[in-house]
Order: sequence, then C-alpha cells, then structure tokens
Amino acid sequence: MNKIGIIGAGTMGNGIAHVSALSGFDTVLMDINDEFVDSGLNTIRKNLKLQVKK
Repeated sequence: MNKIGIIGAGTMGNGIAHVSALSGFDTVLMDINDEFVDSGLNTIRKNLKLQVKK
C-alpha cells in the first residue's frame, strides 16, 4: 500500500491525511466541496507550522 485516500476533510479527515502524509504515503484528501478541502489543507499547514516550532 503506498497511496491513501481520505473522504471527508473535516477535523478527523485532515488529521488522518496529515499523519499519513508525514508517514510517507501519497495522500489524497477529498470532500463534497472544494472549499472544505481548502479548509482542511489550511488546518494541516497550520499544524505543520506548529510542529516545526516545537
């Protein structure tokens, strides 16, 4: 397995996408609306910045 697809970019979905991408998997995040995906990606970016600060 080398590619993971997550359906739903909400709190749990973007968290799973974040962890799977950090673990080296090709990760696809999908939702019913592109705005939800954009919001999920922004949350992932914010969380990555917080991890880098630590």
